[in-house]
Amino acid sequence: MFGEIRNAQGEQLDYSFHKGEKGSKNIVVLGHGVTGNKDRPFIVSLAEGLAAAGISALRISFSGNGDSDGEFTDSTLSKEVDDLGAVLNALNGYTICYVGHSMGGAVGVLRASTDHRIKSLVSLAGMVHTKAFAQTEFGDVTPDEGFMWDEPACPLSQAYMDDLAQIDTIVDHAPQITVPWLFVHGTEDDVVPIQDTYDIFARANDPKQLIEIEDADHVFSEHAPVMVEKVVNWIKAQVHHSNS
Repeated sequence: MFGEIRNAQGEQLDYSFHKGEKGSKNIVVLGHGVTGNKDRPFIVSLAEGLAAAGISALRISFSGNGDSDGEFTDSTLSKEVDDLGAVLNALNGYTICYVGHSMGGAVGVLRASTDHRIKSLVSLAGMVHTKAFAQTEFGDVTPDEGFMWDEPACPLSQAYMDDLAQIDTIVDHAPQITVPWLFVHGTEDDVVPIQDTYDIFARANDPKQLIEIEDADHVFSEHAPVMVEKVVNWIKAQVHHSNS
């Protein structure tokens, strides 16, 4: 549909397209979290829900993840922000909503704070305090030797830790975003605390909305249908508003 999408390093980014209503120029880009990819079940479910509602969706795997080119050890938040820019370049002429989960949520905030091609934004259990996250989750792992959450396919790199430490927090970028913004977070998230969302929501401009999903974990395991319904309904409202 969009041909090859390559980042600044020339690495090809894997994507899957879900076609919505014929002739519509609205599209939702879905970005995953650290150690994830475009095929996480709840991301697939969300893309299918959007397409069923007539809204096209594009699931992407950031470089070094899934079937995209690149090395996982080169994957950093900053690099993924640049990857998203390459995706936006390929969607010239579309009205873009970006939905990001976990670190993919942080990608969206950093991109949307300077890139006005993103016309609406959704943060799903979005990472906010990046330095604190790195220390909490991986502080006892030796970079370039150990693994993220003991997954051999996901080696922890010094580059990843340094990037999150240098960024520290994305909360100060919130006031630079002026597009409609939806925050969704589960109350039982033990990876990214719901307090992260409270902190950045407080700094966000209107129009904004916060949806807490009771008892949901970080990947909305048993609560994916609820998450999908809430997000699809919100995006449908944004599309209707922009078309009216």
